[in-house]
Amino acid sequence: MTKLQFFIHSDQDGCRVSTLLRRDCHCSARLIKQLKYLPEGILLNGQRVFLDHRVAAGQTLPLQLPPDPPSDLVPVAHTLELPFEDEHLLIVNKPPCVPVHSGPGHHNDSLGNYLAWHHQGRGTHYTYRPVNRLDRPTSGLMCVAKHAYAQERLKNQLHTRQFRRIYLALCDGALFPEQGTIQAPIGRAVGSVLKREVRSDGAAAVTHYRCLWSDGIRSLVQLELETGRTHQIRVHLSHLGFPLTGDFLYGIEQPELISRTALHSWALSFQHPVTSAVVSCFAPLPEDMSALVPPAILSQVVLND
Repeated sequence: MTKLQFFIHSDQDGCRVSTLLRRDCHCSARLIKQLKYLPEGILLNGQRVFLDHRVAAGQTLPLQLPPDPPSDLVPVAHTLELPFEDEHLLIVNKPPCVPVHSGPGHHNDSLGNYLAWHHQGRGTHYTYRPVNRLDRPTSGLMCVAKHAYAQERLKNQLHTRQFRRIYLALCDGALFPEQGTIQAPIGRAVGSVLKREVRSDGAAAVTHYRCLWSDGIRSLVQLELETGRTHQIRVHLSHLGFPLTGDFLYGIEQPELISRTALHSWALSFQHPVTSAVVSCFAPLPEDMSALVPPAILSQVVLND
């Protein structure tokens, strides 16, 4: 089981435990309720206390998080690249064409199945808690929380400047304008369960982009999401007239070039939910995309703020 520990500072002297948990420890009402009934859920300097107890500066407040129930995901052997992992979360470099969740036709080949195998090999198990999600064809970085506290805190960051999601994509044509912000609402396309489109009654969607290279036929684009609508990058670039290379839904399939939509979650940065340290990771373009870009260009790709 995971334990969190908080140190009581002078400005928290005299606070009730309940206030401290909600306001400063950022615990949800559901988690506080669970902690109440665990024998070692809420301890103050090693002694069990009630929620109305008042704390004193210099004391420590360890919290024993409730254990996860056994996972119903079938562990399936698969090697994964994990640029970061600790007891609270991990970052995984999702291979292209791997679904994030199990579903029809994908009961044993999802990222959830592969992570269940990863944890089983370490003698642990966790409820599968993806924080950000990627479409099945999209490759790259995803954050997965290992407990409900981490998941809640990370999701509160998700659509803020604290949680940065930066993508690299290849689109058809010479992207113009070469840099800008797309602010176009996105909603479900009429008559389609899967497809989305820009429409006046859709949900607000904002994408910042910059063209890194173009040969006139194809462009390499860096994009950062401010919102997280379904298919947001694919819809927005298609709306500009530059669909992603290989996108069967919003552009043209191009199996002679690439067998999927050319989109990659390149960089991920956020504040750690427990330590508050900044966690930043990068994942180079996978081979199927990098083969379509001159090597000299790839060597110059750096994060642009």
